[in-house]
Amino acid sequence: MNVPLWAWLAVLAVIVLMLAVDLFAHRKAHVIGVREAALWSALWVALGVGFGALVWVLYGAELGQQYFAGYLIEKSLAVDNVFIWAIIFTYFAVPREYQHRVLFFGVLGALVFRGIFIAAGSAIIASAGWVLYLFAAFLLLTGYRMIRHRNEQLDPEESRLLRLFRRRVPMTNDFHGQRFLVRKKGVLLATPLLAVLALIEFTDIIFAVDSIPAIFAVTDEVFLVFTANAFAILGLRAMYFLLADLIHRFIYLKVGLALVLIWVGIKMLLKVDLYYIPTPLSLAVIALILGVSIGMSLWATRGQGPKAPPAPANPPFGTASAEEIAGLEPLWRRGSGAKAAAGQGRDGTGS
Repeated sequence: MNVPLWAWLAVLAVIVLMLAVDLFAHRKAHVIGVREAALWSALWVALGVGFGALVWVLYGAELGQQYFAGYLIEKSLAVDNVFIWAIIFTYFAVPREYQHRVLFFGVLGALVFRGIFIAAGSAIIASAGWVLYLFAAFLLLTGYRMIRHRNEQLDPEESRLLRLFRRRVPMTNDFHGQRFLVRKKGVLLATPLLAVLALIEFTDIIFAVDSIPAIFAVTDEVFLVFTANAFAILGLRAMYFLLADLIHRFIYLKVGLALVLIWVGIKMLLKVDLYYIPTPLSLAVIALILGVSIGMSLWATRGQGPKAPPAPANPPFGTASAEEIAGLEPLWRRGSGAKAAAGQGRDGTGS
């Protein structure tokens, strides 16, 4: 697949433009309802599918099908991210109007880290083809472990990253609006929102370790791997607000995702030296597994309405009052004036 530099730049430009539009549309903190989330979800899916159609027209059916197989894998595995986000936001009692800002920067970081992982994975495969055996074994093991531990849930309180963050980074005990950083008495402090962002970013890196090898099982084209990842991830925020209160209904989805990982692991194992499973067949199997697992989940939980995950009795963080937020010092200061102000904040006299 010969992709000119301008095509890469065009894709990156579209991604940056859409992120800018999204950020502008949500510049004011507000609770995102189902209708708004559905409209944004439809827009992101249309963008991802439209790009796949363009690949199909310009490069042929085989590469178009590879893109859609990769997009479907990444989109389905991303649902697991949505469930984890719901647990994290609920545990930390993050106000719903601030959640989009956290997810915006979380997705931005995910795009950067996945781009790095994709570049590294492509270089490793090109220089040492035998690593595909390791990727295949990893996917099979991950699928098995996902089935075995399908009923286990993330416990944010036990997160080593959170404990390390709280130990190393000075932070407040209250949310201060959408701020990630505040200044009090001349001291720069992180807010709980920054700790939540760090935890969400870390969980996405963990998920990327699964999803990147999985997409390399259906396509070797770096351009398709990156674009399928990017267009699948861009719609995650809208998907979260659409599905956050329905996660209790997808009871068989984790089993379906595990079977998808096992399937693509088998495909990768066979294609090294034995047999290349045709892309249409691979795409059909992935779609069938996901369709059956989602259909069975919704059928088994029919009649159940939206329900938020259970909140802790004693949330670890509180919310600052409007008076406290209004009384915050400017976040960034300049020159000697900043030093003088900091000194005054420490001893109350400025001397």
